[in-house]
Amino acid sequence: MGTIKRIFVDGFKSLKELKGFELNALNVIIGANGAGKSNFIQIFKMLLAMSKGAFQHFIKMNGGADAFPYLGLKETPVINIGFEFTSNSINSSGSNFYRFTMSPTISEDMLLTEERKYKDFNWRSYGSPSLESRLAEQKNECSSDGQWNGVGFFVYDAISKWMVYHFHDSSSTAPMRRSEIVEDCMVLRDDGGNIAPFLLNLRDNYTDYYEKIRNAVKLVIPFFDDFSLDIIPMGEAQKVKLTWKQKGTSYPMQPYHFSDGSIRFICLATALLQPNPPTTIVIDEPELGLHPEAIHILAELIILAAKRTQVIIATQSPMLLDNFSIDDIIVAKRQQGTTTLEHLKEEDYKVWLEDYSVGELWSHDIIHGGTIYE
Repeated sequence: MGTIKRIFVDGFKSLKELKGFELNALNVIIGANGAGKSNFIQIFKMLLAMSKGAFQHFIKMNGGADAFPYLGLKETPVINIGFEFTSNSINSSGSNFYRFTMSPTISEDMLLTEERKYKDFNWRSYGSPSLESRLAEQKNECSSDGQWNGVGFFVYDAISKWMVYHFHDSSSTAPMRRSEIVEDCMVLRDDGGNIAPFLLNLRDNYTDYYEKIRNAVKLVIPFFDDFSLDIIPMGEAQKVKLTWKQKGTSYPMQPYHFSDGSIRFICLATALLQPNPPTTIVIDEPELGLHPEAIHILAELIILAAKRTQVIIATQSPMLLDNFSIDDIIVAKRQQGTTTLEHLKEEDYKVWLEDYSVGELWSHDIIHGGTIYE
């Protein structure tokens, strides 16, 4: 499946309306606190939950059905969301489409009505309204006449394989610092909880990518030499944790020897340099807790990742912004309860860029997007 070309939103939280908002290979979203960046990212989390049959659980865990309509249920009785995907099929050009409506019920559940569309053909329904998405049910769709070319599979494949990473919990009890079974190694979890078995699999089967990750970590943690990733028998299970080697000593270093910023960077580098990246990578505030030098290296990894897959980053860091071009940036603004998104154009800031960096333009509110008091 190709990348997300456009997204359509009508009435989702503070996003009153997005009419075919375009997404590029690299998308860096900036905005003040409360501007609506997180609401936009939550759409991707929700779709991922839908593809796994966990839509109602997602709704309940995020405030219930009444928490989603723009300005409440009376103002927005139905929420509409849609995606246009570019096709990467050798035998096909054009786009595939997927759209759905979300309708809160009296019992405070949320009903879904879904449709998909292939190129210039008519829209097809996934069936009657349901409490859970039918994305997975239609993943093997392929009409006998070949007209649909498995669009149900293409849509499911794109959504189920994107990932919203959130590596903020690096506390002493965080999953990324604990042991995990070696079999949990195929897909890096959104919280990095299986980082150790995932790296072990890369070391054994994807040596080049493992070395890229190791070298990136060494740039940020100069005393780091390599991961040990020793397998520990625990009853019938075999587990591994993020053990590692420090330069100049044979002392076995443990996950708790990593600082919060160090272990977060390890997870970020692994996510961005993995051999088979998600169809879309979404990360909210990846710079959290990182040293300024690490932020610049992180930006390089983000740019490299965007050459292999679609990347969406939300940030408030001027230092991170300094590494991107104006054309990569999307500004989220909120006024009178409504969030708008706007792509920036380098031609509009050409004169300013002669004397200021992109981060400085943001810090000095030349790129307008600061707090608006209502």
